[in-house]
Amino acid sequence: MIALAIGGGAYVSTADEGKFCGWLFKSTELVNPLFALLDAEFAHSLAVKAAAHGFVPREKRPDPPVLGLEVWGRKFANPIGLAAGFDKNAEAVEGLLGMGFGFVEVGSVTPLPQEGNPKPRIFRLKEHGAVINRCGFNSEGIVVVAKRLGAQHGKRKMEETSSSTPPATSDIKQGGKAGPGILGVNLGKNKTSEDAAADYVQGVHTLSQYADYLVINISSPNTPGLRKLQGRKQLKDIVKKVQAARDEMQWAEDGPPPLLVKIAPDLSKQDLEDIAAVALALRLDGLIISNTTVSRPPPADKDPLAQEIGGLSGKPLFDLSTNILREMYMLTRGKIPLIGCGGVSSGEDAYKKIRSGATLVQLYTALAYGGPALIPRIKTELAECLERDGFKSVQEAVGADFR
Repeated sequence: MIALAIGGGAYVSTADEGKFCGWLFKSTELVNPLFALLDAEFAHSLAVKAAAHGFVPREKRPDPPVLGLEVWGRKFANPIGLAAGFDKNAEAVEGLLGMGFGFVEVGSVTPLPQEGNPKPRIFRLKEHGAVINRCGFNSEGIVVVAKRLGAQHGKRKMEETSSSTPPATSDIKQGGKAGPGILGVNLGKNKTSEDAAADYVQGVHTLSQYADYLVINISSPNTPGLRKLQGRKQLKDIVKKVQAARDEMQWAEDGPPPLLVKIAPDLSKQDLEDIAAVALALRLDGLIISNTTVSRPPPADKDPLAQEIGGLSGKPLFDLSTNILREMYMLTRGKIPLIGCGGVSSGEDAYKKIRSGATLVQLYTALAYGGPALIPRIKTELAECLERDGFKSVQEAVGADFR
């Protein structure tokens, strides 16, 4: 409410929409510290509800042209995305894309609803700008998520039908199925499931029609046995079955959504070589690098519960995930798009991921600490980094450290 009051005052005092947006995003910095006083998971739920009901700033200013790029035949306004885990059940897609993300990834979504691990299960490590979570794929299930995405998809189709703007004639589509930004759907397996591939296939059959890209999540540390699926034989089997399920469906001229795999940062060189071999052999559409780590920064959180196993995200993950990104870029020789995820909290961080081989970049924990004001700041800083080093586009900078 404070943010809206300040933003409203700014709007009254100026007719410049750009200044109004700037004031509105800036004003959220006054509200964000209040979230830090709340229980971590309750604050997260409150943030999702706020975005779902439009109580977040909406970006009206165009992104710097240097940030625009094309991936999978889709036009991204910018390469900064929101990672899976924030909007697990696709409650706030429109509000989150409206804040200025180039793409938003929902999930992980499991076939059947499940509660996840017992609470408390999310812990802040404020001194490290990090979070430990051991949620365990808490999900409302694919039926609920499909209904939400279907309603959003129908709403957009109606708006397009009633719009007087002629459709784009370019082969590169502007935006995606959820509106002006791109929507990814991250698929998980149920904890008690004995057939992981069947769970992912079920997710494809139910949710792929609403997704601009799909992600097989085999790297959460909070579901027993999940990371074993990253082995060469297991991964090859799952990807082949999921690809077959996707390709057997009826698709319009757009074709099926790209299929990606999200991997862990805690992998050996042999593990990475195996994943790269499968990705290239099966022509996977991309890899997300990476999920959370099970390592810990010293000193750990004072809460003894936080010492237990769980996924660590945030700034301590940056170097580890970036090193894995660099290894994978060299192994795949840049033949498939990589999404850099882990510890990004500034435009300079995003730029380092891109120079290390990432075509797109995701964040999550930094948003929890920095709030909506972080989004335009990261985009501005990234544009400055690109222009400083003479790059005319994001694409030019991808893998620049290896040239």
